[in-house]
Amino acid sequence: MATVGMIAAQTFGSFSVNQSNRACSKFRNGKRQCPGIKAMRAEKSLEELYNVKVEREVSPERLAKLGVSRWSVWKTGKCKLPWDWQVDQLVYIEEGEVRVVPEGSECYMRFVAGDLVRYPKWLEADLFFNGPYQERYSFRAYGDDY
Repeated sequence: MATVGMIAAQTFGSFSVNQSNRACSKFRNGKRQCPGIKAMRAEKSLEELYNVKVEREVSPERLAKLGVSRWSVWKTGKCKLPWDWQVDQLVYIEEGEVRVVPEGSECYMRFVAGDLVRYPKWLEADLFFNGPYQERYSFRAYGDDY
């Protein structure tokens, strides 16, 4: 197929990429909608949006394979900390829970004892601890699998 001076647009179902706004009609709620187009809403978890990876209830075998018992320990009590990660960090929560509120978000991620969490470099968030908390952590190079 030869097209000279024309842009070919793919067609998806009854919707053509070249469809003009003039084909849109106004509905009672005041929103414009084009015929043949249905709005799709794809919900992503905060973990997906911020590239935070979590494994729940990690097995002793998995912990041994990672060498978690040799990682550094960090403890705190009830508090709020602003935090930003300068490198990828792998954390195993031994006690308590943390609520992680990414900068600019009103929602939070909740991680508890038994979770293995990988925080990506450059993530900025407020951390909320509601009581005694202890984790083991290890810094990772970008792209290292865990």
